[in-house]
Amino acid sequence: MTSYTDKIREISKRLLKEGKVDMVIGFTRGSVPMMHQPMFAKNQGDVDRFVWDGNCGINLANYVTDRKEKIGIVAKGCDARNLAVHIVENKINRDQLYIIGVPCTGMLDRHKLTASVTGEIESIVEDEAGKTVTISGNGFSETYDRAAVLQENCSLCMHRNPVIYDELIADKVPEQSEDDVDRFAAVRKVEEMSPDEKWAYFDDLLSDCIRCYACRNACPLCYCPTCFVDESKPQWVGKSIDPTDIRIFHFLRAYHCAGRCTDCGACVRSCPMGINVRALTKKLEKDCLENFGWEAGLTTEQRPPLDTYRPDDPEQFIK
Repeated sequence: MTSYTDKIREISKRLLKEGKVDMVIGFTRGSVPMMHQPMFAKNQGDVDRFVWDGNCGINLANYVTDRKEKIGIVAKGCDARNLAVHIVENKINRDQLYIIGVPCTGMLDRHKLTASVTGEIESIVEDEAGKTVTISGNGFSETYDRAAVLQENCSLCMHRNPVIYDELIADKVPEQSEDDVDRFAAVRKVEEMSPDEKWAYFDDLLSDCIRCYACRNACPLCYCPTCFVDESKPQWVGKSIDPTDIRIFHFLRAYHCAGRCTDCGACVRSCPMGINVRALTKKLEKDCLENFGWEAGLTTEQRPPLDTYRPDDPEQFIK
């Protein structure tokens, strides 16, 4: 993806040179493979550190909340949708942003790749055509079909191209349709379980949670000044790793994201325990689509369904 990197650097330098933005938010190489980190470039020299490849999975919309500067930001499809959510929720003004849109074919799943080898991964290389990924370390080198090692949310993504942008770095990529992928297959599988089976499923899903809040901190929707889990007056939920406290945290956080989540996968990517937090938010995404015809972040002209009262709201789901 050298061409993507070159174009991002070119546009970023131009914006800073012309004074159109005070900074550009992009990605630079992290200290470990598969974990590129956000970078704020405030001068043209910084821009040369920008990179782009399948390890840029962090959602950069997380870094524009309540900022006052003019900001250039590198945004793939899900990032752009979260920027739209931020604009609707008055966390940033549209005229503050210069969105550098990146047509995206998916981010690599670091959990899958790490689990596929026994040694420590020291380098990862994607071929320029975007077809294969080669990981290597001490005594091993493995090549994979790129599509087979994508994050699950990327494999199911229906909006790969940014929905809002000021400039695209490349031609748009083909979008997937309902005929290509069944994005709610995993949700329906849980819906079909008996109550006891569902209880066991969620117990197992959350059993490894260490309450580190990485999922919350990585989520661009979790911008409350004080999270409900940190409140002490009143204390809404206990601070322990008791299973009940863990369930309350995950279920309530998911509900706070209902109608707002773009399924960017930042929560799963950041989890040190590899918990599929999306199992909760994906169900709510399905419900919003089926009950309200709503997908988050596709427009800046309409507020999400749970943020709106209409006398003609459909009520078939109320029993």
